[in-house]
Amino acid sequence: MSIKNYSNKRIPLLGQDNNALTWLIILNGTVFILLNFIKIVYFFSDVPPDFFQHQIVDWFCLPASLEKLGSRPWVLFIYMFSHLGVWELISTLLWLWGFGYILQDLTGNSKLFPIYLYGGFIGGVFFLLTNNIFPVLSQRIDYLPPMMGGGAAVMAVAVGTTTLAPEYRIFPMINGGIPLWVLTLIFVAIDYATIASASGGMAVAHLSGGAMGFIFIKQLGKGNDWGEWMINLWHWCDNLFNPEKKNIGKSQKDQLYYKVTEPPYKKTPNLTQQKLDSILDKINQEGYHMLTNEEKSFLKKASKEEL
Repeated sequence: MSIKNYSNKRIPLLGQDNNALTWLIILNGTVFILLNFIKIVYFFSDVPPDFFQHQIVDWFCLPASLEKLGSRPWVLFIYMFSHLGVWELISTLLWLWGFGYILQDLTGNSKLFPIYLYGGFIGGVFFLLTNNIFPVLSQRIDYLPPMMGGGAAVMAVAVGTTTLAPEYRIFPMINGGIPLWVLTLIFVAIDYATIASASGGMAVAHLSGGAMGFIFIKQLGKGNDWGEWMINLWHWCDNLFNPEKKNIGKSQKDQLYYKVTEPPYKKTPNLTQQKLDSILDKINQEGYHMLTNEEKSFLKKASKEEL
């Protein structure tokens, strides 16, 4: 299997069981389908239109009022997966897919979910603070629209990806490609331009989510993985409900590299498919930046010789 074929194999989102990007898209899509199914039921039940808003939607969106939040605190964690409009969902998923795919390609599958969740949570917190602290908004807080959707979470993914690889180029057919930071700058500028408006709380939420993505990646570069506890919790729950799995208590090194009798990185004078597959698996799990110099040299040589 050549490196080119391996890359093409990873393009389908449903090709991997542990693909965080796939699960984020599924979660957003599932909540969208559920909400719109209930909306259809309400519509054909011939009830007043505001019933659906008050009885259903209000339990999925983040209100601007702290008083209302007190009766449904869980919305601070689920609003980022909730969409009602088709175009809102499509916009979120397009940005998520574009930046999320690059992030996973560079860091592996274990960073996307934490960045998304941290960005959505911090964005929600700043949405509440902005609307309740500043008089220009707090005086009409009962009339401010609630926040719904993954805008802040996706902004965290976008800024985090750009922080990691600002010169990463997309659309290579356009004059050699557009640097990732240009696209992110446009994304940020749109929210910045709407701060001085009735939806200023949402704009601040998106920007604070982006700041969270920036901080997450900077801390990751210093060796502080803020998402490790989430991944460990997920593995613990997964193993708890799948007794046949034997990963509990094993280190990541044991899980990834010591499942065969032969040493996985044994030096040989010739290129081997086994070693190439091991390196590609390591990139998938941890990202390219975790490879040793020897592994990077091997990968470069394999690419030239089309192993």
